[in-house]
Amino acid sequence: MKIAYICQYFVPEIGAPSARLNEMSREWAAAGHDVTVVTGFPNHPRGVLAPEDRGIRFRRERLGDVEVWRNWLYATPNEGFLKKTLAHLSFALSVFLFSGRRLSQFDVMIVSSPTFFVVATTYVLSRIHRIPYVFEVRDLWPGIFIELGVLRSRPLIRILEAVEMFLYRRAARVVVVTQSFAETLVRRGVPASQIATITNGVDLERFQPAPRQTVFRAANALGDTFVVLYIGAHGISQALSAVLRAAQLLAGMPDVQFVFVGDGAEKAALQERAAKMGLQNVRFLPPVDKDSVVEWYATADAVLVPLRDVPLFSGFVPSKIFEVMGAARPIVGSVRGEARAILERSGGALLAEPEDAEGIAAAVSRLRGDRTLATSLGERGREFAAQYYSRRALASQYVDVLKNIVAPDGRAAAETA
Repeated sequence: MKIAYICQYFVPEIGAPSARLNEMSREWAAAGHDVTVVTGFPNHPRGVLAPEDRGIRFRRERLGDVEVWRNWLYATPNEGFLKKTLAHLSFALSVFLFSGRRLSQFDVMIVSSPTFFVVATTYVLSRIHRIPYVFEVRDLWPGIFIELGVLRSRPLIRILEAVEMFLYRRAARVVVVTQSFAETLVRRGVPASQIATITNGVDLERFQPAPRQTVFRAANALGDTFVVLYIGAHGISQALSAVLRAAQLLAGMPDVQFVFVGDGAEKAALQERAAKMGLQNVRFLPPVDKDSVVEWYATADAVLVPLRDVPLFSGFVPSKIFEVMGAARPIVGSVRGEARAILERSGGALLAEPEDAEGIAAAVSRLRGDRTLATSLGERGREFAAQYYSRRALASQYVDVLKNIVAPDGRAAAETA
């Protein structure tokens, strides 16, 4: 098959979207499929383009066996609803203008949301070229912004939800990353036969157990301290203020260090708060590339996976939990719903309620005092990820979904509605 995979975020940017896209596309290409990633110029999360990318509208690249089409977009830091919305809109427009005509050569297009501006572009192109499209849902957008209180205008919400449902129904398939998302969409009227669940997972060859005495420990003077790692977005969804309160509760344990790696809209406020709290056991470090993520997991003695106490988040499963399991590190999860159920089944985590600083602190203290338990949790998590969440196996399942909507001659098995 000739597969076009459309997503604003791609390597060298880090995070769940680019990791999923990179690993899936590599697996498909290795299996003999012709894969092209349609994306933007890298700038996330700081919103800064490399000098060689400035002023460029379109560029072709190769990443191994995968072709990459880079499209211009309005680059902005990952903060501020209006600016991020403009960035998403600009990417949707650029895909239409600079990649749209070229997409006629493909058998199927996959478009990854959020947001659904580029999904609307893909729908239009699917009609023009008579090619089926798959709507990949990684977040329930705009639902999450409604839950977080970012969107409050009822007329605007009704318009966005109407567009959302239109795009679901016009897709050849809707691929979701959690079973909870699938159940939500069925309740909202999307036929169950139109939905496929392909969860996030882990590249088990890349994320492996490794010694904890890493170059990062030495470079950051961490010595033999018990490193509690949070790595990823510092945004409104992660409830990192609760982690700071947990660090305050453990201030009497100088051998415990909380390390925050990453960037986001809330980072400056978190740094200011940590300073006001006088926390000597917390440090903030800049975001790192995908290879350094592996090294940080090795450095960690425990890895935090927190989420806000918001009802919609019961259906969210942070993709990093699978990476941490692959690296055989114990997880301290302050989540509920589907993510909590996965962690319970894995046997690789200690759990607290969302935004429960005392529960987080208790879990960290327990792991710090029982290294045998920490090691055992990591090993069980690795075994669980290998059994159920191998990215290679998930990529094969995804291809089966695509084959069901593409005829043997390579054209659409059924024209989109």
